[in-house]
Amino acid sequence: MNKQYPHGIHLPRRRFVQGLALGGVAAGLGLWRGDALAQLAAAPRAELSGTHFELEIGELPVDFTGRRRIATVVNGQLPAPLLRWRQGDTVTLRVRNRLAVASSVHWHGIVLPADMDGVPGISFDGIAPGGEYLYRFTVNQAGTYWYHSHSRFQEQVGLYGPIVIEPRDGERHVAQRDYTILLSEWTDTDPERIYANLKKQSDYYNLGKRTAGDFLRDMRRQGLGDALAERRMWQQMRMDPTDLADVSAMAYTYLVNGSTPAGNWTGLFDAGEKVRLRFINGSSMSFFDVRIPGLKMTVIAADGQPVEPITVDEFRIGTAETYDVMVEPSADRAWTIFAQSMDRSGYARATLAPRAGMAAEVPPLDPRPLLGMGDMMGSMGHGGTGHDMGGMSHTGHETGSMPVLNTGVEVDMRVPQPRRNLDDPGVGLRDTGRRALTYADLHAVDAPISPEVDRELTLRLTGNMERYLWSFDGTRFSNAQPLHLKHGERVRITLVNDTMMTHPIHLHGMWSELENEAGGFQVRKHTVVVQPAQQLSYRVNADAVGRWAYHCHLLYHMEAGMFREVVVA
Repeated sequence: MNKQYPHGIHLPRRRFVQGLALGGVAAGLGLWRGDALAQLAAAPRAELSGTHFELEIGELPVDFTGRRRIATVVNGQLPAPLLRWRQGDTVTLRVRNRLAVASSVHWHGIVLPADMDGVPGISFDGIAPGGEYLYRFTVNQAGTYWYHSHSRFQEQVGLYGPIVIEPRDGERHVAQRDYTILLSEWTDTDPERIYANLKKQSDYYNLGKRTAGDFLRDMRRQGLGDALAERRMWQQMRMDPTDLADVSAMAYTYLVNGSTPAGNWTGLFDAGEKVRLRFINGSSMSFFDVRIPGLKMTVIAADGQPVEPITVDEFRIGTAETYDVMVEPSADRAWTIFAQSMDRSGYARATLAPRAGMAAEVPPLDPRPLLGMGDMMGSMGHGGTGHDMGGMSHTGHETGSMPVLNTGVEVDMRVPQPRRNLDDPGVGLRDTGRRALTYADLHAVDAPISPEVDRELTLRLTGNMERYLWSFDGTRFSNAQPLHLKHGERVRITLVNDTMMTHPIHLHGMWSELENEAGGFQVRKHTVVVQPAQQLSYRVNADAVGRWAYHCHLLYHMEAGMFREVVVA
């Protein structure tokens, strides 16, 4: 990585939460004073459409926090330009690399030939410094997607952008306004330093660790004995109920379409119009809980695929997921799009308004939630006293009934009875009084591709949080053999989360058809979020010959080993 990034974190937390009103590409544009903010607000976001695209990866000075840094960008923009395609077209994308290091572009969620997928070392060699690569494929799907680098930490420093694919037969839901809302994060710290900090101290960025004051409040509420027993249990398990996100607003400023909360990206509407919002989580490490206070949202698509409309107050969007929603802001007023990080350390914010310059109240962050027994012990953690450790296993206490699994330093916990329900919105959304979306609410409009299965495969999501090691089945990518699927076979993949972290799992090249608890088809996705101590199953039709990546989409988890190669032959 470049040496322009600092190795320390010294900015005030408030600056990280809100950022600068004049930030981002303002530095690259030379906009520093006077009417610079007005110029930036008036500058249109670049969109590229058609069938031939020229993209250039390079560097750009940016300033989100008052400190000038160097971002990795496409065509001089952060985020990269919005690409508009049309279903059925064959697109050609020439990507030139002007960096001093190798780069790549992966078209996330797009079903295409393996050599067009853009993963160095798997589907191609990468794009050498000064080199170029010609991507060419037919677009056989429609909806909201995105693209990003698959080279080390380039995604973290700006190489990501949105994709909107127009359906061949027109949109199922007609809207008068259509906006892409790309959520992401910026850090002034060199990602290599962040990764090194996590390896040395996994809770380095945890701003919400419990204090003596928290213990006193627990004691008043629960009694001394129960409060002590609960603390003792967490200590014995070497775990932390506040461990919700590896990287927080201590290092991150959260963005909407490249704008900080203070920058307040704004989408305009006229009274009575229907507005489509295409939410993309293009972050490296952040889950966002999204709502528009006072306004209902009707979810109409998940990961680009149409779903039966479901109206909610709020939804959680995992890293790499996309959700399309319809809203009808009827009043002559502004509305805040509020996306708080799952750990409640910060937020991204934007505005819907009938006129430029309007703003609505920004709600306070919700209280920081705590992981509970169900998040640690699965089904055994529900309905108990909260102090019985039940069947929770650590690698030093494995029982003979457990399946064979690589343990030692690789795995620090096991969940013997994972929960299988899809109707849990997740920690922090369970008791808010707001209607939160769950996977159980998502019902695909289209029929499943693979209603039957020929083979079943179970993988456990494993890790050692203290050592910051992440893996499938206790084996990091560097030591793992590829997973082999026969071309044309239909496979049920079951994921068991043996960790207390929430993992967004992405299989390249093929759809993941999520099943409900009874084995019925639920929804088609490219990224499946697995909550702590949860078991999920989905069907895969292995119709894509080649070598494919399969990994957790939390960037530092992937780099730390939660990655496998899948070979279809």
